[in-house]
Amino acid sequence: MRNLQGRVAAVTGAGSGLGRALAHELARRGAHLALGDVDDAGLRETAAQLRDCGVRVTAAAVDVAQRKAVFAWADACVREHGRVNLVFNNAGVALSAPADAVHPVDFEWIMGINFWGVVHGTQAFLPHLRASGEGHVVNISSLFGLMAMPTQAAYNASKFAVRGYTEALRMELDMEGGRVSASCVHPGGVATNIARAQRIDEELVRRTGVAAQAQRERGDALIRVTPPDAAARQILDGVQRNARRILVGPDARRLDRLVRLLGSAYQPLVVRQARKLLRGRHAG
Repeated sequence: MRNLQGRVAAVTGAGSGLGRALAHELARRGAHLALGDVDDAGLRETAAQLRDCGVRVTAAAVDVAQRKAVFAWADACVREHGRVNLVFNNAGVALSAPADAVHPVDFEWIMGINFWGVVHGTQAFLPHLRASGEGHVVNISSLFGLMAMPTQAAYNASKFAVRGYTEALRMELDMEGGRVSASCVHPGGVATNIARAQRIDEELVRRTGVAAQAQRERGDALIRVTPPDAAARQILDGVQRNARRILVGPDARRLDRLVRLLGSAYQPLVVRQARKLLRGRHAG
């Protein structure tokens, strides 16, 4: 997939953030677009921005946690575009909660979108990618799919699961010897609204003494490392060179090296930094 000109790409979570940036960069590289998001208003805004981009754009409200809806959307994309060559399983949400206190409903919510959304998108689109004769599955994990973080147990679980699923998928596609491949993407901090929109467990607020909104604002400040348009360019560059693992941003590359070097010994370092950050929150 070295040339995206004239290819058809399906993108979930296209109503804002990284998904919107991917849509713009794909259009700039000449790809036709099938856009999906549960946020219908944001999705319409993205589609409107791309109205004069010179490629065909379709948009559909779709909840990636709903398997039947994703499969129906995949079939509709093929009817509307004639084929699909790439799927970007990008839709994602965030949750901060103590590992021992995550409510089952919240755990199901984050896994339904972050993990099952990836599985649904992969399984729904893969037959169409094979039928196109040339395809690529792009699954968005996270830096937190490479390393764990206090208060992020549920998010870590979802993103580690995406990593394992995608790496196994890539090996299976390699064994097939066809022209369909897969990449797992690990963004570091990308300046999107995911931190501002995250769920904060009330038990975490009680234990830390930091209000939920303050935690959202602090998290948002910490992730503003790489602009979404730069992240999208790095992802598509990785897809075009058929990279197995795509690290996005200097923080992802730096911390990936740290984890590779130290193994599980990185964890005490994270604990010290987390304690320091918490003290800073209380001081503020």
